[in-house]
Amino acid sequence: MADITPAAPASSPEPARRRRRWPLVVFLVIIILPALGSALWAWITLHVTYSSGERVGYVQKISKKGWTCKTWEGELAMVSMPGTAPQIFAFSIRDDGTARKVMDAAGQRVALVYEQHRFVPSNCFGETEYFITDVRALGQ
Repeated sequence: MADITPAAPASSPEPARRRRRWPLVVFLVIIILPALGSALWAWITLHVTYSSGERVGYVQKISKKGWTCKTWEGELAMVSMPGTAPQIFAFSIRDDGTARKVMDAAGQRVALVYEQHRFVPSNCFGETEYFITDVRALGQ
């Protein structure tokens, strides 16, 4: 009877392939997924409106601010009754055309149409959560 011994299995390339794949998995989990999550969060907070409305008053200040991300920031003085201290409404404007309309209406009583976007992840989009979308001059 011939002695039949099982042949030693040839070394499989499978373990080597697994060893080379783990840096890619780590890169995906540590770098790519958080970056995609942050981008998705920013998109959602900038495109889903928490509230919208209108504030009436006098534009007290407007300027373009920021080190790298320039946005228009301003303040609206809302006076409920003459002789009382005004309430200040801080706002941001992302569009240069809208900022130009606000500056053109400076010194007049205006109605600022705004959208409120909560939990925006960075000041790069605006320093406040109130973004002006339109302005109407109401006169004196």
